[in-house]
Amino acid sequence: MRRITYIYNRPAWPTFHWDSPSLLELLSRVRLRQGRLLGRMQTLGFPQREAAELETLTQDVVKSSEIEGEILKPEQVRSSIARRLGIDIGALQPSDRRVDGVVEMSLDATGKFTDPLDKARLFRWHHALFPDPGPRMIVGAWRDDAKGPMQVVSGAIGRERVHYQAPAAEQVDREMATFFAGVNRSGDADPLLKAALAHLWFVTIHPFEDGNGRIARAIADWALARSEESPRRYYSMSAQIRRERNDYYDILERTQKGTLDVTEWLRWFLACMDRAIAGAEASIGGALRKDRFWSRYAAEVGNERQRQILNRLIDGVFEGKLTSSKWAKMTKCSQDTAGRDIQALIDAGILVKDGAGGRSTSYSLKPGILDEA
Repeated sequence: MRRITYIYNRPAWPTFHWDSPSLLELLSRVRLRQGRLLGRMQTLGFPQREAAELETLTQDVVKSSEIEGEILKPEQVRSSIARRLGIDIGALQPSDRRVDGVVEMSLDATGKFTDPLDKARLFRWHHALFPDPGPRMIVGAWRDDAKGPMQVVSGAIGRERVHYQAPAAEQVDREMATFFAGVNRSGDADPLLKAALAHLWFVTIHPFEDGNGRIARAIADWALARSEESPRRYYSMSAQIRRERNDYYDILERTQKGTLDVTEWLRWFLACMDRAIAGAEASIGGALRKDRFWSRYAAEVGNERQRQILNRLIDGVFEGKLTSSKWAKMTKCSQDTAGRDIQALIDAGILVKDGAGGRSTSYSLKPGILDEA
């Protein structure tokens, strides 16, 4: 069988190189989009920024685990994050040790972005990922390959396909020492490129028995937080990678079986980040419109019933058409009270009557009201 030359077998490993001119336009676009997103977030009120960060972190934890085939309950993840960040989301759901461990790693990566990466820190992350390991699993230490070479394999037993084989265990400590020196050094490459390189470099060494993918993505988040000089996360690379999982594995395999020219990997990572931020911008656009609406119309909304229904209309989660009978049922008030609530909002220029009259009369937000300055 022909022996595969992996990237770490190259004589110059790990001296990566790339075609900077071909990446310049994409890198500039992502940098611009990144800065624009952070700037737009500053125009939101604190509660909106807090809610956006909570949603982003929840997505990041859930989707990073999902890439590896592990399903976490979003409501448990959200509660675990809210508890640690002191965010009030009402009743908190209990979360198990497995969920709390993944959350702990993610928050440490981004919340302590100024702290360097080292062996002790990654060992803590690994312990957090596997709070209840099996009797033969090595946790909080580099792998030993006692069960055979560390391989990424797919396919049924007897017809397995080896996508990648990591460096031998006896090389790991030396490889990781070089890795830590490289990723902690500043000023030698654009910070976004360093995030992409750190992800690739770590997952290529594959130093742990399990959890390498999730830790690689946490390391990328750590590097991206350093690039922004902020622990706040408003876009999720893990959620975007989950959407593009097949492409993610394909580009990793091609790169790990290629040369030290990692231009293609960097291009894919930057483009993935561009799409992740674009998705966040679309979501934040809705939050901005909502924030703008309440800044203008808060004084016109006289009670909590009106606020409840308006928020559902603004968020686009109101099912069917808004009628007075549905208003009364949802807010647990009388039909007469519902009618007065609705008429007050019509008089304020917030709602308009649509459809036929009588029992079929329905109401909606005034056209264009969310786009008003």
